[in-house]
Amino acid sequence: MKPFSSCAAAILMLLSLTPGIEASESAELGEYRGARDAEHPAWFKESFLDLEEDIAEAAAEGKRLVLYFWQPGCPYCAELIQNNFAQRDIGVAMQERFNLVAVNMWGDREVVQVGGRFFTEKTLAEALRVNYTPTLMFFNEQGRVALRLDGYVPPERFRLAIDYVSQKLESTQTFRDHVATNDAPVAEGVLHDEDFFQAAPYDLAAAVVDGSTRPVAVFFEQKQCSQCDILHRVILSDPATRELADDFHAVQLDMWSETPVIRPDGTRSTAREWAADLGISYAPSIVFFDNRGREVMRIDAFLKTFHTQSVFDYVLTRGYLEEPNFQRYISARAERLREQGIDVDIWGY
Repeated sequence: MKPFSSCAAAILMLLSLTPGIEASESAELGEYRGARDAEHPAWFKESFLDLEEDIAEAAAEGKRLVLYFWQPGCPYCAELIQNNFAQRDIGVAMQERFNLVAVNMWGDREVVQVGGRFFTEKTLAEALRVNYTPTLMFFNEQGRVALRLDGYVPPERFRLAIDYVSQKLESTQTFRDHVATNDAPVAEGVLHDEDFFQAAPYDLAAAVVDGSTRPVAVFFEQKQCSQCDILHRVILSDPATRELADDFHAVQLDMWSETPVIRPDGTRSTAREWAADLGISYAPSIVFFDNRGREVMRIDAFLKTFHTQSVFDYVLTRGYLEEPNFQRYISARAERLREQGIDVDIWGY
């Protein structure tokens, strides 16, 4: 957890494969499908975006502040509102325990100064490296980030997040441990193998030597994991996804196992220890490393096919070097595909 002042300092510091199909001149523009909007509930807090004041006001009411980063047309944001917040127990808990302030990641509203600087919604989102929408940041009474959810998580996991933050458990345990104690998923109960997964032993330090053209993708999974089942049965079975996945040095680790692994930096560890150090609490999570062993991207929330493929493409092409804003990258990627006559469905499988 970082003090809000530390976050402010970090903000100030932060400020300083598309498929190989040839586009023809006569190709019709591909369709764009899957965008969804949902009206924000009336219980969302109207705010002047003075974050320190909002934190203090929430504390005075016996609540905590949540910043909710969203964008228009985001199907995952719509799912959060229509599938999570619409469920009575979740909606009531959010209203009673939190003040939620919506921040449009492309918005121009001014945020009252943080650490002596003024930001707009857009520049704040950029400074906080918001790669996915929705992103939710839960603050405690001292302005520390108690929990951050990067991307959409289904209702059962979201309930655990609500309980974790509202009960102030961050002072005694990690969210990962809270999930491990309380999660009871209905799943196939197996780790799904893929032919592009590397076999043990897992020496990732040897895989990230300079000159390597294959980035590393580490799939942290668990046996009782319904979303892992979907990843393998649906998303990774898509031919375009598999074509991208084949270009990674990919390994699969049971996030709770004692499987030996040498991390990209050469540290000897177990899968369980490494997952804990990375703060992995969601399965499946995929963490990507470049050829110098630096983490460049991760997926640790629910994504469907287009967004999963886009993350793979972003890492493989090193798109992050030219476009650090992932949302801008996937928008441009969608347009490139459509110009080739390829339909883009951002919410389908």
